[in-house]
Amino acid sequence: MTRKQKKMLWRIITAAALFVICLFLPLTGLARLAAFLVPYLIVGWDVLWKAIRNIKNGQVFDENFLMSVATIGALLIGEYPEAVAVMLFYQVGELFQNVAVSRSRQSISALMDIRPDCANIERDGQLVQVDPEEVAVGDVIVIKAGERVPLDGTVLEGASALDTAALTGESLPRDVAVGDEVISGCVNLSGLLHVQVSKPFGQSTVARILDLVENSSEKKAQAEHFITKFARYYTPAVVFAALALAVIPSLLDGQWGTWVPRALNFLVVSCPCALVISIPLSFFGGIGGASKQGILVKGSNYLEALAQARVVVFDKTGTLTQGRFAVTAVHPEGMEEKELLELAALAEQFSTHPISKSIVAAWGGAPDQERAAEVEEIAGHGVRAVIDGRTVLAGNRKLMDREEIPVTVDHDHPGTVIHVAVEGRYAGHLVIADQPKATSAQAVAELKAAGVRQTVMLTGDAQGAAQAVAEQLGLDQFYAQLLPADKVERVEALLEKKRPKEKLVFVGDGINDAPVLSRADIGVAMGALGSDAAIEAADIVLMDDDLLKLPAAVRIATQTLAIVRQNVVFALGVKLLVLVLSAVGRANMWAAVFADVGVSVLAILNASRMLRAK
Repeated sequence: MTRKQKKMLWRIITAAALFVICLFLPLTGLARLAAFLVPYLIVGWDVLWKAIRNIKNGQVFDENFLMSVATIGALLIGEYPEAVAVMLFYQVGELFQNVAVSRSRQSISALMDIRPDCANIERDGQLVQVDPEEVAVGDVIVIKAGERVPLDGTVLEGASALDTAALTGESLPRDVAVGDEVISGCVNLSGLLHVQVSKPFGQSTVARILDLVENSSEKKAQAEHFITKFARYYTPAVVFAALALAVIPSLLDGQWGTWVPRALNFLVVSCPCALVISIPLSFFGGIGGASKQGILVKGSNYLEALAQARVVVFDKTGTLTQGRFAVTAVHPEGMEEKELLELAALAEQFSTHPISKSIVAAWGGAPDQERAAEVEEIAGHGVRAVIDGRTVLAGNRKLMDREEIPVTVDHDHPGTVIHVAVEGRYAGHLVIADQPKATSAQAVAELKAAGVRQTVMLTGDAQGAAQAVAEQLGLDQFYAQLLPADKVERVEALLEKKRPKEKLVFVGDGINDAPVLSRADIGVAMGALGSDAAIEAADIVLMDDDLLKLPAAVRIATQTLAIVRQNVVFALGVKLLVLVLSAVGRANMWAAVFADVGVSVLAILNASRMLRAK
C-alpha cells in the first residue's frame, strides 16, 4: 500500500477499536453521542469535508454527500452505532477500492520500467551518461551488459543477446550482431554493444509504447460511458426518492420515526460506488493483463469491440506466413534430387533475388564459384550459366519456352516453380513457396473456438499458392492476386455483409497494410516490434510474430466484458432488492451497509480477476 493508504488503514483500525469500546460503555444521552462521535469523526471527517467542498463547487450529488446525509441523519435520530458503522464500512470499501486500483495501475506501470534512465556516449575517450532525449540521430551510444537499450539504432560493433520480454512477453532472448537493428526498451544480456542511433527519443519504440499505454484510459468503452451518464442521473434521483420516502408518508400518517430511518437506509444503499469503480477497473485490468502478454490495446473501447469480433481478415505474407521463400519440393527428371538442387544452386548463387537465395539456402553451404562460368541473368526469365562445362538454364516457364525446351509438369504446384535444363534437355523443377508460421493453424482454430464465425485471407499472391495456404490453415475464404486498393474494397464488402453488432478485425504486418488497418472495425498489427506504421495505424498491436496472441487477446476481451456484465447485474440486482426492502421496512441499516460496501468489495474483487489474466 502507499503511505496514504497505510494512514487510512490506521484510521480505520483506530476507529474500529474505539467503536467496539463505545458499544460496551454504560453511557446514555449526550455522553453516548459524544462517545460515538469520536470514532465517527476519526474515520469520516474527510468524507464530510469532501461533501461540503463539493457542494461549494456545485457538485452536490455524489457518494460523499449520500454518506454524509445518511450518517448525520442516523446520529440525529439516535442510531449512533449504525452511523459509525456506515462510515466505518464505507471507508473500508474505499480503501479496498484504492488498493485495487493501485494494483491495476501497477500492472500497467510495470511496463513503464522499460523507460531508459540514461544513455552512454563516448566523449574524449571516456563514457559519459546523458539523458536519452539529448542524444541526436547518428550519435553512437555504448550499451553495457545488463543495461536497457535507451534508443533505437543499428549495431556497429559487438554481439549480444537481448531480453525483449518487457515488449513482447516472450522469455526467449534475441541474438543481435553487427548490422542488426535494436530497439529501445530491451535489456542487453551479455556483450558490449556500440549502436548508431536511428531515431530521436521522442520517436523511439519505447516512447511510442509508453505514450500508448499512458493514454489508453482516454478512449472509454461504451459501458464506461453508460455508467458515467447513469451515475450522473441516478444519484440525484435516489436522493429525491429518499426525501420523498421520508416526507410524504410521514405527512400522511405522522410516523416520522418510521419513515426517516427507512429513507436513510435508502440513501446508504443507493451509493453507486460498485458500478462507478468496478467497471473502469475491469477494463483497466484487461488492458494491464494484455500488456503483460505483449499485447498493446490503445483503449478500452477497442477491448470491448474485440469481444464482439466475429469476422477476422488476415493479410498473408508476414502475418500467416513467414514472409521468407523456401524450397518445398524437388522434382528431377533423369538425375537425383541432390544433383538437380546442386545445379540450380550453382547457377543461382550470384543472383540477389529472394528466390535465388532460397535455392542456395536449400542446397546448404557455399557453392563453389569456380565451377560456374559465363553466368548471365536474363531479366524476367531466369539465369543461364556454364556449370562444369555444361550449359545450365534455371528459371520460369518463359525461359523454357524461349529456348524451346519442352516442360513436363503434369500437376499444379502451390508456389513458384523454377525449371532447370541441362544442355538443352529438361532436367526437372523446384517448387519455392512462402511457408505458414508454425502457430498460424492453431491460432485460426483457437479464434473459431473463441466465437469467430468467419476467417478470410487477402493476398497479392497467385491463386494456387493462396489456396494451398488457406486449405492448410483451415481458413473459410480467401482472395488472391489483390493490389493494396483491392484489399480495402474486399474489407468494405465484408463490412457490409457482417451481421449487426458484429465487429470485423483485420490483422496485418502493419507496414503496407495501414489503409486496411484503418478501415476495419479493429485493426491489429502483428510482428510490430519497432514498426512505426503498425503502432500508428493499428488499434491493437501484437509486439511479436506470434499469431497465438490474437485469440489470447480475444479471450481477454471476452472475459473483461463478461466481468463487466456480471458486476452490473449483481450490483443493480442487490441494490434494487435492498432498496425495495428498505422502503417497506424489511431491511435495516446493516443490510444497507452490505448492499453498498459489501457489493462494492465483491464487484472490485471480481474486476481484479483481470489483473491475473492468463
